[in-house]
Amino acid sequence: MNATEKTVREDASAGAAMQNEPGGAQHGWEQQDWEALAWEKQGGLLPAIIQDADSRRVLMLGYMSREALATTLRTRQVTFFSRSKGRLWTKGESSGHTLDLVAIEADCDRDSLLVLARPQGPTCHLGTASCFSAAPGDVLGELQALIHRRHAERPAGSYTTKLFDDGIKRIAQKVGEEGLETALAAVAEDDASLLGETADLLYHLIVLLRARGLDLDDAKRVLQERMR
Repeated sequence: MNATEKTVREDASAGAAMQNEPGGAQHGWEQQDWEALAWEKQGGLLPAIIQDADSRRVLMLGYMSREALATTLRTRQVTFFSRSKGRLWTKGESSGHTLDLVAIEADCDRDSLLVLARPQGPTCHLGTASCFSAAPGDVLGELQALIHRRHAERPAGSYTTKLFDDGIKRIAQKVGEEGLETALAAVAEDDASLLGETADLLYHLIVLLRARGLDLDDAKRVLQERMR
C-alpha cells in the first residue's frame, strides 16, 4: 500500500470516527472501501457530481484524486484536484463559499462520485447557486433547511423564531387555521388564493415537524412505504 492509498484509508476511518462522536450518526457510506474505486480508469481522477443535500439541485462537476477524496473525508470540506491549477483545490478557499460534506456515494461502476453537500454561499463563480443555470431544485427542501437554521439559531425578529418560542400547541393551532383556510379557498376563492394558502400551510407544517424533531424526509419515507 503506497502513502496515498494509506492516507485515503486512514481519512475514511477518521471520518467514520467523527460521525461516532456524541450526537453523530454512523452512515453506511463512511464504511466504503474508497481505494476499491476505479482510480486508474481515468488517470487517477474521478468525476464528482456535487448536489445540494437540501434542495437536491446539482451544483457543479469537479474531479477528485485520491488525495482530494482523503482531504474531503478528513476536513468535511469538499476538495477537488484542479486540472488547471495542477493541485488540490478546496471549494471556497478564496471566496469563502465552501461546500460542507454531507455524504458521498460511488456509482455502480465505481468510476464516478455523487457528493451531497451544503453550500455556504453561491457555488458558481458567477454568483449563482449552481454552475448549471437551469438546474432544478426542491424549494421545499430549501425552505426546510432555512426553518432548521431558524430553529437552531433563533434570530430576533423572525416569525419562525416566534413560532418555536410559542411552543408546539401554538404551532399546531396555526397548522389547523391554515388547513381550514386552504380548504375554504379551494371551494370559494380563485387559484391564486388557493396556492397562497397552500404555501402557508406547507410552511407551518414544516415548522410543526421541526418542533417535534421530525422533517419532510420522515413523511416522505412513510409515503414510500405506502406506495410499495
